[in-house]
Order: sequence, then C-alpha cells, then structure tokens
Amino acid sequence: MQQLSDSIETLNFVGPSYAKKLEKLGITSINHLLHHIPFRFIDFRKTANISSLQIDEIVTIKGEVTEAKNQYTRNGKKLQLFTLADKTGKIEVVWFNQPFILNSIKVGYNISVAGQVVWFGRKKVIISPEYEINTQGVHTGRLLPIYHETAGISSKWLRRRIAEVLESQIDLSEFLPEEILQREKLIGFRQAIMNVHFPQSEQAFELGKKRLAFNELLLMHLATMHRKKDWENLQASYTLKLSKKILKEFFSLLSFKLTTSQDTAIGQIIDDLAKPTPMNRLLEGDVGSGKTVVAAAAAFVSFANGYQTIIMAPTQILAQQHYNTIKDLFEPLDLTVTLITSQSKGNSLTKSDIFIGTHALIHQKLNFDNVSLVVIDEQHRFGVEQRNHLVKKVGGKTKVPHVLTMTATPIPRTVAMSFYGDLDLSVLKELPKERQKITTWLVPPEKRDGAYAWIGEQINKEQIQAYVVCPLIEESDAETLQSVRGAKAEYEKLQNLYKDLRVGLLHGKQTIKQKNAVLDKFKAHEIDILVTTPVVEVGIDVANAAIMMIEAADRFGLAQLHQLRGRVGRGSKKSYCLVMTESDTQKTLDRLAALKKTMSGFELAELDLAMRGPGEIFGTRQSGFPELKIATWQDTDLIIRSRNVAGDLLKLGSHDTITKKETHKS
Repeated sequence: MQQLSDSIETLNFVGPSYAKKLEKLGITSINHLLHHIPFRFIDFRKTANISSLQIDEIVTIKGEVTEAKNQYTRNGKKLQLFTLADKTGKIEVVWFNQPFILNSIKVGYNISVAGQVVWFGRKKVIISPEYEINTQGVHTGRLLPIYHETAGISSKWLRRRIAEVLESQIDLSEFLPEEILQREKLIGFRQAIMNVHFPQSEQAFELGKKRLAFNELLLMHLATMHRKKDWENLQASYTLKLSKKILKEFFSLLSFKLTTSQDTAIGQIIDDLAKPTPMNRLLEGDVGSGKTVVAAAAAFVSFANGYQTIIMAPTQILAQQHYNTIKDLFEPLDLTVTLITSQSKGNSLTKSDIFIGTHALIHQKLNFDNVSLVVIDEQHRFGVEQRNHLVKKVGGKTKVPHVLTMTATPIPRTVAMSFYGDLDLSVLKELPKERQKITTWLVPPEKRDGAYAWIGEQINKEQIQAYVVCPLIEESDAETLQSVRGAKAEYEKLQNLYKDLRVGLLHGKQTIKQKNAVLDKFKAHEIDILVTTPVVEVGIDVANAAIMMIEAADRFGLAQLHQLRGRVGRGSKKSYCLVMTESDTQKTLDRLAALKKTMSGFELAELDLAMRGPGEIFGTRQSGFPELKIATWQDTDLIIRSRNVAGDLLKLGSHDTITKKETHKS
C-alpha cells in the first residue's frame, strides 16, 4: 500500500523534471500533494442538454464529437474547432492556438466540456472549456478546484494526479480517537482529503479544510509540548544562587527606576536560574521597553556566582549596541565584557565574564569554560540549528546552560501560544517614563514637498537629526516595485535638496567597516539625515535623532513600522514619525492610520495579524517563524481547541504514536 510519506516521484507521470517543478510549490511527497489545497473553485455543477443552453450560462455538457478541425481566422490565427452533439442538438467548441488538442480529442469520442456559453460571430459556442474524455468527472460537472501553480504545473495536471492518488490504495487511516472527533465535531481524515479536493458543496470543502487545519495546529502543539518535555528532562549546567546583597548591588548600578514589568521579569528569571532544570524563557518586550537591562540582571547573577554569560545577536549593529550598553552598565565592577564578530581576531584564548557577539560566537574558538547563561536576542532571526549549536557548544548532552531568548517584535497571543509553547513567557508592557511619545503623521503624495521643507526647518531649528528609511537599496524594474523608492536614489535626491545639511547612506550591502563608520558619524552628529534601509530596525540608539521618515510604508507590516518608529523618541527632544505612502486604497490607509492611534506594539501586531496575516508580523519571512499552509493564525478558537486536544493526547499517552505517524508522512 502506498504511503503518504512516499516521494512524489513514485507517482505516474512524475519524473525528475516534474519533481523539480513541484518542489517550487513545496511538494516533495504524496502528503504534500494532498495538502496542497485549492484556493478557489469554479462551479461547473450545473449540467444541461445542448438545445437548452443560454448565453452567459456556466454549464457542463456531454456529447459525441462529430467534427474536429483547424480553421484560420482573417488575421491568421489558428482555431481548433469541434462540433459536439447530444440527442437534443449540436454546439461548437473552440480553442485558440492549441493544435495538440486535435491529437487528444478525435471524432467519435464521447467527451464532457465545462465552460461559459458565449456568442462567437452569430453562433453560440463554448470557448476554451475544461474537458475530459469518457466523462470521468474530474474536471467537469463539479466544483472545480483551482490551485496555486508554477511554470509547467497547471491546476488540471494537479487535479489529475490527486484524483489518481485518491483512486489508489493510499493509506489515509484515521489517527485521532473517535471520542475526540465527535467532541470537536471533526470529520474523518480520509473524508477531509476528499472534501478539500473534490467537494460536493462549499460546506463540504469548509468541513474538510477545518479538519486539515486542526491537524496542522495539533501537530504544532504536540511538537512544542515534546520540546518542553524533552527540555524538562535536562539538567542545568549550574544552579545559580542569589542573595539580597547581590540584587542590591545590581540595582545600585542603575541610574533609573525599573518598570513594574522589568521587576516582574527579573524575578521570574531569578527563580528559573535557581532551579536544577535549565531555564527556557522568552522575554518579549515592545521597542524601548528595556529588555537589555533585564538580560543584564540575569548576566549579573551569573557573574556573581562565578560563571560566564553569552549574548548572541543577529547583526553586528545590534551586538555592538548590547556591548556598549552592558559595558557602560558594569563599568564600576571588575567584570570583563568582550565583543565577538566575524571581524574579531586573536580571541581564541580570551577569558571573559560576558561574551557578546553575532553567529561568530558559534564558529570561533573561545574560552567557554563555565557558561551558565545563554541569551539569544531577536531569536526568530536565527535558524533552529544555529541556536541549538550554541547551546550544545557551551553545554553537554545532559547538562545545558540556562537560556533566555528575547524579541522586540510583539507576538500575537495565538502565535506565542502555538509556536513558542515550549517556552516560559515574560512580557515587558510599559515603556520607561523618560521615553518620549512620538507624534505620527500619515503623509499623502501632495504633502511630500511640504514634509521635506518641514524636516529641514526642524533639523536647523532644533539641532536634531533624522532617519529616512527606504524598503529597497536600489529602485527596482519589477512592475510591482517600480513606485518604491530605493535608498541610493533617495540619498542622491536629498543631497541635492538639502544643500546645507549632511546626508549619509546606510544599507545591508555595505561592509561592516563601512556601516560602523556611517553609524559613528551619525552618533557624533556629523550626519544630519541618515538615508537607510530597514537595517536600522533594531540596535540603533541615537538620542538626538528625533525624526523618522518611512518611505513606501505600505510595504511594511505594522509591527515593523512600529519598530522603525522606535528608533526616535530616545532623547529629550520632541519626536516625530512621517509615514509616507503613494497608495490611495482605503484598506491600506486605514491600516497605516492605526500607527497614529496607538504606541503599543502589541495592539499593532494583533491588528496586523487580523488584517494582513502572520507573514507580516516580522515584516518579511524570517528563519524559524512558522508558516501555516492550511490553518490561519486568526482562528483563535481552533488554535485553543487543538492545543487542548494536544494536552489530552499527552495525558492519554497516544501523542507519540500520532506525532511519529504524522511526522513520517511529511
């Protein structure tokens, strides 16, 4: 019996060439093929006799081919003209420039065609319909599924392959207990697969899709629960103790009062560090909420116990920022902080209390002899293997360091519940009192010139600095990006526009040395306007920067726009964010207007999830972030119900069988 886990190449008519094309659609196994569900349907359920056909009617008819020929039009185009007859009459069926059809459909064949009846000259005809020979009912006479396609792979080709699989002896056995199916009002697995591809009604499709979405979420929950269970079986490399004296010494280093959320998070982390089971906690905080200080508190506890801490960030800019902040904070102490990047040399024998760096921490030979704590910032930007590699490098098979992961991207509750269910969660909700409220304006095209003039006046009058963020480095020839401003072109334009101001350029293709030189100049107030790509999204802290202009803002998710906005408002000067868009669609304008109404990244993340979907939470698709194929993150009810079922299966002990079976399928 064929299995869902079998390679797609085991199917008829799927050789290496087709397999390569299918891979572009994410299809490498039979399981992937059956879970490649349609995104819309054409209703060809209505059938009729030829004599009763009406103009504009969408219908399926059956008959015998009585004539088949090529015919040329006056302008030289070639038609394939067929005459189809049933007991009630005849009608012509026309294709344009598809001579191969004459090899497929012959006089005397009984065929079924589905399409729209139209006038062609003075005749009623059906043009370029779906068809099939011997009236098999795969492409006609039904709700016709339309799939996402790629070059060389049509919906018709996919329908035929899926139908063949479902007609074969494929193992689609049920894996959920009958009790759960009844309680959750779910149809069986085999029926669900049939319903999504060849439904009898729209309602049947929705029932099938709901079951497959439930499966997808259930497996995600089971995977996180397995990870949590596996982690709880590990032993911490070191159990850290804390006295009131140690905590008092840390607080004495601070020149500001911690927020309530910071106090709570530090307490949760300290409790974790004292346990024999290693900490596995996610610290989620809005832009400027003070996550680095919380991480520094954990690092101080590690140092006070005589152990080392590693802090890994995804970019050199962010690593440098953490290094500066933590080095300044611990300056009064006899504590060594070392920055490690791909540019670092000669650090193989470095002895340090705190190592801060990029992924270079994984690859370089460093003196990690007693690491008790690993902090991973913006952890969704690292691959799972990179994170695991670092933890294993400083730990062992059964003993691992305490792990604190951080993100400045507010994560909607449903996403955190599902994908980060194996992590304990700490959330920083308030902003420090000294943070400025940022005035946000949505600027239409007709006010662009006025905005430029205002920015120049503010820079000269208030002696402040500004960011201008563009989504691309260079302008694109792609049709969908032709109106999107590139950083290089904007840099040249602003140099000509602001003759009396110093304009700088920062983007991802510059070398580390070039980036640092530009940032150093900006921090030293040797650049008035920094034109940049979203590379400044995290890690840049320039107190004198008080204006943020974001070009083509409709290209960004709300959470990313909020993070960019968070680069200003860090000093004492009144700060502004100018949101620029050429779009005039009401949906886009309403979405961007949300930035004016709230400074809460959590509210904006939830709104973006509802309006644009999870792919926009991080602005662009990030390594390690979950992509749902069938379920949606907006379906809170199904997420909660599938999580509860996962918990039930865990208690029943049947989760291992289901996970192994379903993982094997994919």
